[in-house]
Order: sequence, then structure tokens, then C-alpha cells
Amino acid sequence: MTRIAWVVMGISGCGKSEIGSRLAQALDLPYIEGDRFHPPENVAKMSAGIPLNDADRQGWLATLRAEIERAWEAGENVVLSCSALKRAYRDILRGDGNGGEVCFVHLHGARELIAGRMAARSGHFMPTSLLDSQLRDLEPLQADEAGVTLDVRDAPEALVAQALLALPAR
Repeated sequence: MTRIAWVVMGISGCGKSEIGSRLAQALDLPYIEGDRFHPPENVAKMSAGIPLNDADRQGWLATLRAEIERAWEAGENVVLSCSALKRAYRDILRGDGNGGEVCFVHLHGARELIAGRMAARSGHFMPTSLLDSQLRDLEPLQADEAGVTLDVRDAPEALVAQALLALPAR
């Protein structure tokens, strides 16, 4: 069995958690909510409106890679939601490439749409004031990265259907 992890990625407010959980349900796979693995100091920084830097994200990304490996060792493919904003972050999630395949579902949308979604949600630690820093850090998927980019203007059901069509056979 080919080991695969699907990472639903994008800036805050793009719908990673919703699409990730729906995709996992459609694939009958475990779902990992990446935000749950942020250390308290990262959450405190973001809550205070301070963007995370590369060093802040290193341990978090390594933990998420370990969660992918844990699922694979248990014989399961997995769906993970994680911003994965930069190529270097996605490289950490991919690991050395020998354990299995990591494919990305990049949820992309206009700043105004995402800002509206962020403003409308409650109880999340990421303030709308950090949106521009996320957009600055975002490096779209490159041609040599396995994945698909989807437009978040589409309904969640359509996004999941599009992801399923674009994903490798399971």
C-alpha cells in the first residue's frame, strides 16, 4: 500500500479545517488539525497579533511530520490541515521522501474574501491583523510539488470533489 498524506494548506481563514475534515471523511481517513499542535508560545504570539517567524514554526512543523509518520507506521493514510505557507515548510512536511507521498491541496482566495471570513469567525486565536503577513509569506505550490490549487469561492462540497479528482489514487 502506498502511504499518502494529504495536506490541506493555505493562509488563515481559507477553510483548511473544514475542507480537511470533509476530505478525511470522504476518504475515510484520520484527520489531523494542525493548529492543535502549536505550542502555547506560538498561540500567544499570534493572539497578540505578532506573526510567527521561521524559527517559531520549526518545532511545530517537525511535530506535524512526526504525526504523519505515526499514521503511516500504523498503516493509515492521513489528512492534515496546516498553513504550509512556504516551500521550506512543505519540505519539512514531505520529509526525505522515502516514507511515503505528501500531496497538497492549496486553498486559495482573494484577500477581501478571506478577511471577511476571518472577521466573521469567533474563538480563533488568529486575528485578521495577521492576514497580510500570511499573504507575504505564502509561496504557491511549485510545478515540482504534488498537489492542486483550489479557489475558495467554490462551495465546500465542490472543493472536496475537486480535491478528490486531483488526488493520487488511494
